[in-house]
Amino acid sequence: MTGDPVPPPGAWAARALGRLAADAAPTPLRPLRLPALPELELHVKDESAHPTGSIKHRLLREQFRAAVEDGALAGGTPVVMGSGGAAAVAGAYFARLVGLPFTAVLPRTAPAAVRARIERYDGRCRIGELPPAAVLEEARALAERTGGHLLDHFAAAAGPPDGPGPLPGLAEEILAGLRGARHPVPEWLVAGAGTGATAASLGHHLRSHRLPTRLAVADPENSAYFPAWASGCADYATGMPSRIPGIGRPRTEPGFRADLIDLVVPVPDAASVAAMRWLHTTAGLACGPATGTALWAACHLAARLRSEGARGGLVLVAGDGAEPYRTTHLDPGWLAAKGLDPAPYEALLERFARTGEWAWPRPAD
Repeated sequence: MTGDPVPPPGAWAARALGRLAADAAPTPLRPLRLPALPELELHVKDESAHPTGSIKHRLLREQFRAAVEDGALAGGTPVVMGSGGAAAVAGAYFARLVGLPFTAVLPRTAPAAVRARIERYDGRCRIGELPPAAVLEEARALAERTGGHLLDHFAAAAGPPDGPGPLPGLAEEILAGLRGARHPVPEWLVAGAGTGATAASLGHHLRSHRLPTRLAVADPENSAYFPAWASGCADYATGMPSRIPGIGRPRTEPGFRADLIDLVVPVPDAASVAAMRWLHTTAGLACGPATGTALWAACHLAARLRSEGARGGLVLVAGDGAEPYRTTHLDPGWLAAKGLDPAPYEALLERFARTGEWAWPRPAD
């Protein structure tokens, strides 16, 4: 016989669960100063500090844990995903962590940087032949042919209707980090929505613990979530892809729990880029465009609180880091080609931090 001996199933599962548990370190909660609003505290829950740089890391770790515990994953099981973004990167990371082969079926539009990051974690990439929206079905077929296990992070994000959501610990970490702050129970939590998992987990915690904190979802252009929430139409679809990776969807995903959300704030894509850049230059936090979307919404809510004469805290979830976007959202040429001009929105943010004045940029004549 050649090769390493295969451990019995129980031993493999115990080892895999131990490695997954060891990965579960809390992420930082960072203060963000707004000089003109001393009565308000703004904090950033920095999920970009995860090893793979996004909040999808937390979701995929939980998905791997559940699959190992229920026996869907065992030693040698091929793992397959249909995704072209941060979720597939996190999937490759955790597959390597527990010693399983990993393949991501990517849409043809997936950036080369995403493929490189998946391969960095020993994952394999296949380019889907069908339209981008169909890569999940291609991944499902591949898993069936190879005897593998399909990781569907959108299905996992839905969770049980009345359950705590698929991201246990996120709300607890935020509230634990605020102990000792002037406002340990914030007025608002702000997050983006891709699968809907983050908002659902936060909202369920707030409701089940009867906290007065309100939950806002920041939504980019083309996304179905704002019109779905505003209209009450649970299956609303726009059919248009989001230009802000990781959040916004052309359809309302099962994990989006409108009943747990107090407000959805639509955010222009150029404002998301402006807020991302402003966060880096002002606070030294190199976060991605989805974080910019959440920051813009948080500033909007801070301005509302100020106009009401209220005091309190706000926490935004920074769901992504800046590194994957060096050749896209951080590249002036790419922005110009997409018709995105963040300059007016950056000026608004700078004025807001300095004076507290919040006024939307006037459209060009």
